[in-house]
This record gives sequence, structure tokens and C-alpha cells, in this order.
Amino acid sequence: MARARRGRSLAEDVYDALRTDILTGRRLPSSRLQVNDVAVEHGVSLGVVREAVTRLASEDLVEAAPQRGFRVRPLSIDHMHDLTRVRVELEALAVRESVARGDVSWEADLVAAHHRLAVTPMYGEDGLGNPDWPAAHAAFHAALAGGAASPILERLRRQLYDASELYRHWSRSLPDHPAGRHVDEEHKAICEAALARDADRAVALLTAHLEATARDLEAVACAAACSATSGDAPAGPLATGPHAGSFAGGPPAGSFASGPAGEVPPR
Repeated sequence: MARARRGRSLAEDVYDALRTDILTGRRLPSSRLQVNDVAVEHGVSLGVVREAVTRLASEDLVEAAPQRGFRVRPLSIDHMHDLTRVRVELEALAVRESVARGDVSWEADLVAAHHRLAVTPMYGEDGLGNPDWPAAHAAFHAALAGGAASPILERLRRQLYDASELYRHWSRSLPDHPAGRHVDEEHKAICEAALARDADRAVALLTAHLEATARDLEAVACAAACSATSGDAPAGPLATGPHAGSFAGGPPAGSFASGPAGEVPPR
């Protein structure tokens, strides 16, 4: 029996469900999206699933492979570097526009979003990622750019932010995280510069923040690859999917461990 829609259309419902699965790691990088299985799971037609998956592909979360259907986007250093470079440019534009155009409501929204982020720990006492932190983090960056009042800019910014979350989620499942950064202080400094209407300083701090995150993700990936090569890779949330074992057996040529051109094998 076909189920009733919750959003504006069944395709939007399936899109929202798949997008959430991808961004939270329930569907692993490089894993196949079986259109028939998704249709059965959600009680919808194949056409509805194809519409949802095509939309995800336009947002760079899914890619189409000739004669092989769709799969969740693989992770690679090249892609991460390109994503970070373009994201820096868009986020900088959004911050400059927000500082120039933002009103008191924008300031209030930014202060509230930063407070929520500041009181939400990134990791729990068990060392695992706090499930509430990603939403607070996304809301802060959205509030920072919110004063630009440009739906097109916000749509593009959000698309790149979501694509970067694939890398963040993957790295959060691994035990090795570079020490020495104080991300909460970085967010605070960015917020204060924006509220002070110092666009140059806000952009400089935001750029450093995004580029440092990319370097951290690369360091985590390399450490994980070395650990896997030595046979010491621990099991983790990403070790249970359809590609389990590909990382534990050693990264393939061209992976994170061996050069910038390769894909990050799912764990």
C-alpha cells in the first residue's frame, strides 16, 4: 500500500529521508542506492524515487554511474579541497553581505545560534559525537549568513555545507582527532567580528576556520589509513556497511593514504 505523503509531495518525502540517511552516515560513501529497494521501503513508485535521487545528485550528495544506477558520493581529498575552496568563497560573500545588510533581527538570531552552539558539546563523555551538535553547528553557520537575505546564495551555501558534512560525519566515526584546536573559540571570534560589523576580520577568521577543518579531516583520514594498513584499524560505525572490510584490508592505490586523487574508502 502506498503511504500518505508528509511533505509537499512523495518525492520530497523520499528526498528528505535519503538526504538524512546520507548526512548521518546511515548510507555510506560509495554505497549503491538501489532504486527498487528504496521504492519498496518507502511504499512509492520507481518514478518518485528517481525524482528524489536526481535531486540529491544535483546537490552533489549522490552521483549517477552509467549502467550502474546511483550511489552515495565517494569521498576524496581532491573533492574535499575543491569543496572547501568554493565554500570559502561563498561563505565569505554571504558574511560580507550579512555584515552590510543584516539588521537587529539578524544580530539576535546570530547571538541565539551561537549561544546554542556554545552550550552544546561536540563530544559526549563517552568520546562519541554528540548527536545534537551537528544541528547546532549548521544553525550557527546559517545564522551567520542569514543577513545576506539572498535565497539563491543561501541555497548554494547550504548545498556546499551539506556536502562537507559527509566528510565531517566520516571523520567523527574515527578515534583519531587532531588536538590543539579550540573550535568553540573560533566560532566565538567569528560571531564577535560579525556583530562588530568587521567584515574583513569575520571573513579572515571564517576562512581560517574552514581551511583548518579541511586539514584536520585530511589528517584524520591519513591516520586512519595508516592504522588500517598496519592492521590496527578499530571497528566503528562505518565498518558495518556494504563496503566493510575494504578499509581494514588496506587502502587501495590512490586513496587518502597514497595521494590526492583517490577516494576515501568507507569504513
